Amino acid sequence: MQIQNDATTIAIGADSPRFDVVYGRAVRIVDRIGSGRNQSNYCNSKNINLQFKGAEMDFVVQKSRIGGRVRMPGSKSHTIRGLIMGALAGGESRLREPLDSRDTRSCLRFVEALGAGVDASAPGVWVIEGTAGRLRPAKAADVGNSGTTLFLGMAAAATGRELLEITGDEQTRRRDAGPLLDALSALGATAYSRGGDGSAPLVVGGGLQGGAVAIECPTSQYLSALLIACPLARSTSHIRVPLLYEKPYVEMTLRWLSDLGIELEHEAGYGSFTVPGRQHYAGFDICVPADFSSATFFLLAAAVCGGEVVLGGLDISDSQGDREVVWMFQRMGCEIELLPDAIAIKGPEALRGGEFDLNATPDALPAMAVAGALAEGRTRLVNVPQARIKETDRIRVMAQELGRMGARVEELDDGLVIEGGSLHGANLSGHGDHRIVMALSVAGMAACGPTRIDAAEAVAVTFPGFQELMRHLGADIVLHGGVDLT
Repeated sequence: MQIQNDATTIAIGADSPRFDVVYGRAVRIVDRIGSGRNQSNYCNSKNINLQFKGAEMDFVVQKSRIGGRVRMPGSKSHTIRGLIMGALAGGESRLREPLDSRDTRSCLRFVEALGAGVDASAPGVWVIEGTAGRLRPAKAADVGNSGTTLFLGMAAAATGRELLEITGDEQTRRRDAGPLLDALSALGATAYSRGGDGSAPLVVGGGLQGGAVAIECPTSQYLSALLIACPLARSTSHIRVPLLYEKPYVEMTLRWLSDLGIELEHEAGYGSFTVPGRQHYAGFDICVPADFSSATFFLLAAAVCGGEVVLGGLDISDSQGDREVVWMFQRMGCEIELLPDAIAIKGPEALRGGEFDLNATPDALPAMAVAGALAEGRTRLVNVPQARIKETDRIRVMAQELGRMGARVEELDDGLVIEGGSLHGANLSGHGDHRIVMALSVAGMAACGPTRIDAAEAVAVTFPGFQELMRHLGADIVLHGGVDLT
């Protein structure tokens, strides 16, 4: 069978019990929900995006057993770095297989506000016409819910002569940009918060002179932002980093810079960096790797629902920090197999609890908390205080919501202690946080009785196809408008 989607034709073996669902293109999906009959239908990324726009929705989830093969979407972290660096580069750049989600679309609009052009009309490729470092910013830009765009974007905007005002949604306006504002100011830019509290709306611009600065980085995005912007300063920048969390994301940024010919020096432990100024970004043509952060929820589903799942597009050698979650699930008893362009996971009869340092992988905390609640014994998630300053305080929120499902959870300043056991269905709040919603949805797939999670529309921030791909694997997860199960 062939499916035509715009100019792209995808061949699918309809008789095969394990064919790929290709994220972001027309696909055949087997619907196991509702009447109980298997119904073939077609969907694409545009349809998936539309179902979340302008509406408050709930996921209603029942106990499920899953299995099969799906392809993971592109990495958000790689896509946003590509958009920002493509905007600063000279000439034309291409991002192939980018993540198309609410966050990346926010970044796309942001780089257009810097003066870059972006053509996202062709399936599977975004073409960026860069500014060659000569920004022509609009008066204002809104980054929506994208904290990565806020931090990387404000440093990029600081390299231009003209001032740009940057704001975002309610969650973004609670994020602390103060340390990065201070660092940009120390390097010669104009950078300040309208409210004087270090949070958006922010005003940045004026150009970077270079110089010396020290910055503590409870989020690695502060450092990545400076490393991306400082090559365009007028002189050399010396950056001292006495505190750094989430080192793999800095490694990702450094790999991008190296691939694009940017020169810099750094200490082995990333305690200091020297970045020569007056450098230039060249255009590029890069295929975006699949996203391990999104794959985490499918690894979790296989682990807690006792299924065997193959996740296409994942490359364990990529720089994404969340690739380590694969080995965390192996430690908990899952069988892992590395395949060409895929990773296979088989859940055990019973997960084993353990202790996991999540400093390098803070986005994994919601999923690992669910795993701990369903494992045998005690699970400790530690050294991840920055999980409290994401879209929500994810430590507090996961303790609260898992508690409603019957879990015994203790909050630490920097993590959680979870006594394993079983979960029961409940009415839960997703708190408008995409990773909380997805983690609780998988918890519902392993719980006794139905589970409702509000704010289902939040998954469109990073993973618009979440529900459809889970349904393809057999998950009983239905999208409703405001359903109460009590």
